[in-house]
Amino acid sequence: MKKIKEYSLVLVLIFLALLPVLPLFKEGLPVTHDGQDHVARIANFYLNLTEGNLIPRWAPNLNWGYGHPILEFLYPAPSYFASFFHFLGFSLVDSTKIIFGLGIFMSGIFMFLWLKQFLSKEAAFFGSFLYIYAPYRFVDLNVRGAIGENFVFIWIPLVLFFIFKLFETKESKYTALGGIAFSLMVLSHNAISLMFAPFILFYSVYLVYLSKYKKSLIINLLSLIILGLFLSAFFWFPALLEGKYTLRDIVTKDGYLTNFVSFKDLLYGEWNYGITGQFTVQLGIVHWLIFITSPFFAAYLFRRKNKLWVLMFGLFFYTLSAIFLMLPQSGFIWEKIMILQNFQFPWRFLSVTTFATAVLGGLVFSIIPRKLSKYLLIAFCLLILVLSKDYFYPKAYQQKPESFYSGIWNSTTDTGESAPMWSVRFMEKRPNAHLEVIDGNAYIKELKRTSTYHKYQLIVNKPTLFEENTLYFPGWEIKANNIPLKIQFQNMNYMGVMLFNLQKGNYIVEVIYKETKLRLIADIISLVSIILVVAIISIKFTKYK
Repeated sequence: MKKIKEYSLVLVLIFLALLPVLPLFKEGLPVTHDGQDHVARIANFYLNLTEGNLIPRWAPNLNWGYGHPILEFLYPAPSYFASFFHFLGFSLVDSTKIIFGLGIFMSGIFMFLWLKQFLSKEAAFFGSFLYIYAPYRFVDLNVRGAIGENFVFIWIPLVLFFIFKLFETKESKYTALGGIAFSLMVLSHNAISLMFAPFILFYSVYLVYLSKYKKSLIINLLSLIILGLFLSAFFWFPALLEGKYTLRDIVTKDGYLTNFVSFKDLLYGEWNYGITGQFTVQLGIVHWLIFITSPFFAAYLFRRKNKLWVLMFGLFFYTLSAIFLMLPQSGFIWEKIMILQNFQFPWRFLSVTTFATAVLGGLVFSIIPRKLSKYLLIAFCLLILVLSKDYFYPKAYQQKPESFYSGIWNSTTDTGESAPMWSVRFMEKRPNAHLEVIDGNAYIKELKRTSTYHKYQLIVNKPTLFEENTLYFPGWEIKANNIPLKIQFQNMNYMGVMLFNLQKGNYIVEVIYKETKLRLIADIISLVSIILVVAIISIKFTKYK
């Protein structure tokens, strides 16, 4: 009977998790703030993969065809998964919608998987339901179209699940699996991952405190985190250190000052599809109720000597900190901590409150007497469904041909923070040709062009200055008859575009985008880590076979 009851709860959870996803089955792309930009990025990402670039870093069709390094700084996991579905035959739009749908559906399933390890099935169900149905989840899905923020919610509870399994079993396979989940979290949204790092650390310390085998658990947990960082090093390491070559710090500087929220808006806000300052930033009525009452339940657990009180108090203060960081009163903290400024929008800490109040909900529900809990579960779920009924649908749908996303894109798809610092934030028109003569006389024939390789045959009749209409970023090289040329990219009349000189003669010119030494080191770290993970899992599989 217990198994039947658990399966029934899982089936109900699956049904409830699918409800917000159903509008994605409608033809066309939901109209959101960033939705079509994400499809264009994925189109450039997929193009790189088809050309053999397993780690796409350069988006050739963005920025009016001048290219852009945004893929180096943009969380790649959603694009890898979307590219897989596009490879299977789904359109770019449908592949993108699948990723959005998985973000909602799988996050609820993995939250249930984690919570049921130490809570009742009903409590785990309620926490998972709160996780899926927090208002901010619908803002990400149907207003902002924030694919990374939506997707990262999948991996956070999965990381915590493997951490718990390490605590419970001490088996090294969970170190490897946890490392994979941790890396996927980082690769899904680096900024949000940083927001969740304090809780992952707190949860790890909490389990060490409970463990009888503290030393081995500490080693395993450190190994999990290090492995996760190494697996994802190909992304975050270059993104962190090569960001100095972009306009990131200039564009994001002081942006937080105009994006704080008022406390009353955190309590409640009307549903709106507008921009920042217009869409709702409410935590959710039931989520607020859970948060406010949780200290009393934690005190009850403390009196009963149930050590879950530590987890509850930790989550309460974690939520409280996130709320404070969204308010203008926290401005002095944002001013002093540069890494916070890179988050751009204080209301992004709604990701933290969404997660933390959901877990608190599961913990609170586990304390309520079983006779009462069944009725409260039904009542709260119905209340949340009624409150959320207007959030399920996007503003509208747009119908565009596939070529609209895969062709030249008249935008960088960001606010200019990924643009090279020697360039302008956005180009304003498409180039006349890929390679042009600025001064001199030459015949140009294009022989080959991919995302990261351009090849030309040139007959130069007199000394000539050429304009390769691609933005310069570290990694680009130009060779004429296999001899490296000096690239000019700081000419004030051609901001950021690559220029080069050739004397009279015949040439085969190659323009190549390569990995810098820094990127190559990061790639090797990730490759070695992948080999290590495969080895660990293979050994464990062979052992149990």
